[in-house]
Amino acid sequence: MLAVDLVILTLREWRLHVLLVERGVEPFKGALALPGGFLQHAEEDLTAAAHRELAEEAAMNVETLHLEHLGVYGTPGRDPRGRVVSVAYLAIAPGLPEPTAGTDAAGARWQRVDQVLSGDLKLAFDHWQIVWDGVESARAKLERSALATAFCGPTFTISDLQQVYEAVWGISLDPRNFYRKVQKTSGFIVAAGPERKVTTGRPARLFRAGPCKVLNPPMVRPVEPSNAKGPEE
Repeated sequence: MLAVDLVILTLREWRLHVLLVERGVEPFKGALALPGGFLQHAEEDLTAAAHRELAEEAAMNVETLHLEHLGVYGTPGRDPRGRVVSVAYLAIAPGLPEPTAGTDAAGARWQRVDQVLSGDLKLAFDHWQIVWDGVESARAKLERSALATAFCGPTFTISDLQQVYEAVWGISLDPRNFYRKVQKTSGFIVAAGPERKVTTGRPARLFRAGPCKVLNPPMVRPVEPSNAKGPEE
């Protein structure tokens, strides 16, 4: 049996969140899980199935939502219904709306990623591992691509950009080192004119996303011990 699962990540109040649904049917009825499900028929396209499942389980219009392939999960025993192989997709986007439960779920909500990865919340199937892989993929993309600017709006300060990195990476960054690295990466951000953002201190300079899509040099993530416990601990 072939299924699709979706890891949808967004920032809410400068914290990284993942979309979860409450399963309305067995197995794992009432448990939290990623939105997803089986293909309807042999001719259904995988990406179309991912869009359909997100609309059915979280009532979200995803026609313009970019989904990219994350991985394939097929360990025997991952689903009590039999041998199920799941193709997982990842989407990273700013400002996604509050979800509502669709026809196939009892509930839908944004959940803080750190609460999921810590093991405080138990997810159905092997969805903890899929969330972990999706978050690590997003963290890696911030190192080598200009993805972080997509979370900031048309104009932003370097402090705003730093908050994105801190939220996705889950660590604190030194402001002076971050400023120096951003300015050293050619084409990452460009000045947005003479306008300045008024803060409690002196006005902060505004920027917008630059033409560069691949960061050179990359924004290498500092190595810090992980506090993720996993689903079995």
